[in-house]
Amino acid sequence: MSGFNDRVGTPLASAKQSSQFPVRWRILDAAERIAALIWPRSLYPYTGYLLLVPALLLVFVLVIGLVYIGGYSLHELDLSNYRLKESFSLTNYYTAFTSATYRTVLLRSIYASLLVTVITIFLAFPYAYLMVRARRAMTRKFLLISLFLPFFIGQIVRAYGWLIILGKEGLLNNIIGFFGFSPLKLIYNYPAVILGLVQYMLPFGVLLLAPAITAISRDVELASESLGAHWCRTFIHIVLPLAKPGLVGSSVVIFTLTLTDFAMPEILGGGTTDFIANSIYDGFFQLSNSGLGAALSMILVTLGTAFVVVIFSIAGTGTLGFSKGAE
Repeated sequence: MSGFNDRVGTPLASAKQSSQFPVRWRILDAAERIAALIWPRSLYPYTGYLLLVPALLLVFVLVIGLVYIGGYSLHELDLSNYRLKESFSLTNYYTAFTSATYRTVLLRSIYASLLVTVITIFLAFPYAYLMVRARRAMTRKFLLISLFLPFFIGQIVRAYGWLIILGKEGLLNNIIGFFGFSPLKLIYNYPAVILGLVQYMLPFGVLLLAPAITAISRDVELASESLGAHWCRTFIHIVLPLAKPGLVGSSVVIFTLTLTDFAMPEILGGGTTDFIANSIYDGFFQLSNSGLGAALSMILVTLGTAFVVVIFSIAGTGTLGFSKGAE
């Protein structure tokens, strides 16, 4: 009889004991049992591939969209009914490359992307270096918080903030007028767009450079200085070469984001310094010429892709941390 009670009491005791666990533990246990039924242990080696599925789906959707845009770009607009002709032609690409307006917009976009990339990297590297190497935790936290604050403000809001600062009745012109000088035209021009883009891209540059600088051991710099190298020589010959992954990665991101930017040229440029993204918008929604807009879109995608390919061909994919031994 006692044996029977022992056999019966054991599961009852286990159930009673399990009921004493927190509810969230029991929920997690139940979820784990369901996951084991859906994805058994024999499939564990393929878990990484499963996690790639959402990203692959997004890439697949993007490719499908590019295929449709590429198809639209090969159809000329019929001005009699404002519909795309069924016949294929390269008229839209011919217009994009032969029109002085689109050539100017294209060159302006490329030049601004290069200029913003150089200025942003020049400003971001010291910021990232100081943020990583600062001895006091309070200093590092202050720099990190100051870096993240702009991310809580949208690009449109930041652009309008520059309008308030640089406008004819803005803060800067009020200060200039206080000293008796005439107001300056600080907005709706190319420098204003560059300024807004640099301020927008700076956090991206710092965040991409910080991990590369963190990976550089402080002992390496100390060893260089102990061997008689001045801090400037240490920075040029030690820190910059070792920070190459961050420099390449941040340059690629800043260039492509600037090349495809729409808001800053639209708001701070006031329609006088359009980038190629603004021309794409005008092609689709102002001119109702989806074929021309699609052709400009394909040119933009080609330019961005070509830049990335050239940079990685020169710098090598090893700058992103992919070594031959890992392949």
